[in-house]
This record gives sequence, C-alpha cells and structure tokens, in this order.
Amino acid sequence: MIHAGIDIGSRTIKLVVMEDGVIKTSKKTENTFNTIENCKILLDGIQYDSITATGYGRHLFNEHFGSNVISEIKAFTKGTHYLFPNCRTILDIGGQDTKAISMDGKGRIKKFEMNDKCAAGTGRFLEIMAMALRFSLQEFGDRALEADEAEKINCMCTVFAESEVISQLARGADRRAVARGIIQSVVNRSITQLKKVGLTDDVVFVGGVAFNNGVVSLLEQNLGSPVFIPEDPQIVGAIGAALEY
Repeated sequence: MIHAGIDIGSRTIKLVVMEDGVIKTSKKTENTFNTIENCKILLDGIQYDSITATGYGRHLFNEHFGSNVISEIKAFTKGTHYLFPNCRTILDIGGQDTKAISMDGKGRIKKFEMNDKCAAGTGRFLEIMAMALRFSLQEFGDRALEADEAEKINCMCTVFAESEVISQLARGADRRAVARGIIQSVVNRSITQLKKVGLTDDVVFVGGVAFNNGVVSLLEQNLGSPVFIPEDPQIVGAIGAALEY
C-alpha cells in the first residue's frame, strides 16, 4: 500500500510518499495565497492509496481532497519516532510557531508546549531580523558564529526587536554580534520550552530553522550536548502524516 502525507505549513508545503513503511518520494514547495493550487502542483503525477494532511492547512486540504487529518503535534511525534526511535524530546521551529514535545519509548506524546500566538523566535522572526541586518538568511547564522560576544536583545516581539536592532546598529554595534544576540534569544526561548515538557537526552531538532547553522551551534552549546537533525528537517511532519492511515 502507498500512503502519502502532506504538511501544509504557513511558509512551505511538504509531501512524503511511503510504501510499506519506506519513504519513496519527498517534495516541497513554498506556500502562497493559493494553497490548494500549490497542493495540486505538488501532487501532480503522484500515485497513492491514501493521503493524510497535517499543518495549518490540513482542514482546507481535507475539504478539497477528502483526506485523513492529523494534528501537527501527533504528526511530528510519529515522524520523529520513525527517524529516531531513541528520541524522547523534539524541538520544532517552523515558519510561524515553535513546538517542544516529549514522548515515551513507544513514540506516544507525553507533553507539549506550543508558541503559536506570535512569531517571536520562529523562522519568520529570523527572516525579518536578517533583513534588518542586511544579511541573507544563510549568511545570518554563519556571521553570528563569527562574533566573540553577543549584543543582548531585550524584546522578542518581532516589531520591537526590529526597532531594537536598528537602534543598536545606529550606535555602531557589530552586525555579527547583533545576529548572535538574536539567535541566542531564540535559543534561550526554545530551551525554556523544552524544559517545560521535560528536557532529556537525544533532542531532535526539526523544522526549517534546523537548517540555520547559528541556531544549531548555539543550541548545542547551551544544552551541552549534540542535537540530532534529520537529513531534511522540514519533512518530518509529512512523514508522520504518511504513517497515519
């Protein structure tokens, strides 16, 4: 049997196709104002016996395609357990939310914390901060690691943080130090969420922000241990959705 999972996030749509528990295909595309059309393009030529949707757009997808539906928390837990069976703690930083999840040895959810009321500390937050510093998103993490010290960021609200960054630059602060301070603030916020769900060894970092070298490096430094990152950290939710049939 061929089962597909689609994760319709705020910024990216991810598709995974599995046959007999093995990943056969994975695809991604940016999400825009026309979510359903983007989904149709992503599904073009894809064969499956069932499909399960997760993410922000899961109910919209179900209305148009008659799919199964699974919550993001459950999808990320199932997907992470599939990839890292020994994992007990998950950090997911996506485009517009951050999730910390703890699970037991059988991949069942124990507790979770989700920051979904504002974009503070998310991928979108980092994008806006990078633009304020005139760095590309890739450059942003790399340059932050070049700084010996971090400029302290007092506010995590995207609007106020951007104003704070502009003020720091106006007084001559090193852009790299400001970038490091921004990433450190994201890491601090993430670790607080992880501790609320019960931080244990074998932390798996998923979501698009896991591509940011600066965030990964400072997260590992602050945890005092390495974090595990999938080959493609963006498709973990889609994997979990494909496993739900």
